[in-house]
Amino acid sequence: PLALSVSACVISNDMPGMLEEWGELVPLSVNKGGIGHGGLRIECIRIGGVEIPNHKRVEYSLQYIHGIGRNRSRQILLDLSFDNKVTKDLSEEEVITLRKEVTKYMIEGDLKRFNRVAIERMKEIRCYKGIRHKLGLPVRGQRTKNNCRTLKGKRASVAKKKSASSSDE
Repeated sequence: PLALSVSACVISNDMPGMLEEWGELVPLSVNKGGIGHGGLRIECIRIGGVEIPNHKRVEYSLQYIHGIGRNRSRQILLDLSFDNKVTKDLSEEEVITLRKEVTKYMIEGDLKRFNRVAIERMKEIRCYKGIRHKLGLPVRGQRTKNNCRTLKGKRASVAKKKSASSSDE
């Protein structure tokens, strides 16, 4: 038996029912508890291109999707009138309706692309925020004298000047 790590396995998109394991295709067995291969069990639901965890409640599982926070996940559950149960307890119909609801929002790649294009546009028209982005400085009015090390990067070392008393000798 082959011991697989979850990071080494990918469900193959080309051949349904197959697991791609370090470049080799291995047949998957479908168990009552989820899809599995030997000791490996793949138990996750894919929503919006993201595998959300099964062992957490739906409200918190949805937050693994970029663009869905606490308020939006609660709003989705209210719109669908779902109970906030553990993700693995969702039925197939509930998962399908959840996927349809999530696609109504701008998430993951679309949201990242939208933000990147907006920042590039600001840089291009050379507005204040665009210039700050280009220089790698804080954009929203934070002070830069003492803080903002994250944006500025590491401190550049400055050579100390020799004191005047040592040059007189």
